[in-house]
Amino acid sequence: MIDFHFECDFELKEFNYYADWIGRIIVSEGDVLGKLDYIFCDDEYLLGINRQYLNHDTYTDIITFPYEEVGGISGDIFISIDRVRENAKEYRVDFETELKRVMAHGVLHLLGYGDKSEEEAVLMRSKENEKIKLFHVEH
Repeated sequence: MIDFHFECDFELKEFNYYADWIGRIIVSEGDVLGKLDYIFCDDEYLLGINRQYLNHDTYTDIITFPYEEVGGISGDIFISIDRVRENAKEYRVDFETELKRVMAHGVLHLLGYGDKSEEEAVLMRSKENEKIKLFHVEH
């Protein structure tokens, strides 16, 4: 089950397509979906989470907290829409592409992928790009 929550002036359009896509990411990695909560927020909201739970005083685009559930990929994925907008400008991609990258990034963390070392970061970026290609909308 995937739920989307909005703590800022943003709403995900056609969220059923996103939920389906996230499910396909998990299946493509040989795992099963448990319970995911995506929380979309602004910079200040996520900075508060970063300070309170991780003792970091920096802005970030995403923070992922795994649930200790058995039987599927589960967790809370907090995403700063402010950072996604800034990253889209910096990387010269449209907002939707950057949003998908960050959403996939959170799930990939829950699937066991890291990004602390250069080697891990390269693999993570490759996986993000691979998973973005799984997104499609049937009209």
